[in-house]
Amino acid sequence: MVEEKTKTKETKKELKKRLNEKTKLAETYLEQLKYLKADFENYRKKVLKEREEFVNQANENLIKRLLIILDDFEKAIYSMKNKEDLKGVELIYKNFWDLLKQFGLKRIEAKGKEFDPYYHEVLLKERSNKEEGTILEELQKGYLLNGKVIRHSKVKVSGGRGK
Repeated sequence: MVEEKTKTKETKKELKKRLNEKTKLAETYLEQLKYLKADFENYRKKVLKEREEFVNQANENLIKRLLIILDDFEKAIYSMKNKEDLKGVELIYKNFWDLLKQFGLKRIEAKGKEFDPYYHEVLLKERSNKEEGTILEELQKGYLLNGKVIRHSKVKVSGGRGK
């Protein structure tokens, strides 16, 4: 009987020892799983961000190319004499412009504003009765796409007051 109790105690000790080892192993696996889950979450966020950047870059490239068509529409509207044709072209232009605005396109304000090298590119300088650096004329419109300059306004600025 004493021998049985001793054997039982040893078996209990052995079982406790094995249980502790298995518990530590389970805790190790759980910790590794937590790190793996965090790594996967970071990876998922990175992939989503890269995808969004790719889409934004593709949109920007497309819109830059479409700006040429927008310019051509404006030239056509300016030069049209027939009022009926003009109304149709203006309607198409408005729809096209509204579509581009939905993607975040905005015009850069230029005429009458103070020259800002972040938004404007000087092509001509001319003496005038305006303060130096005031934009006198916009030679080509500039655009922002979601707050980023995709084309600078090409402008003529005042070189100071003339005599």
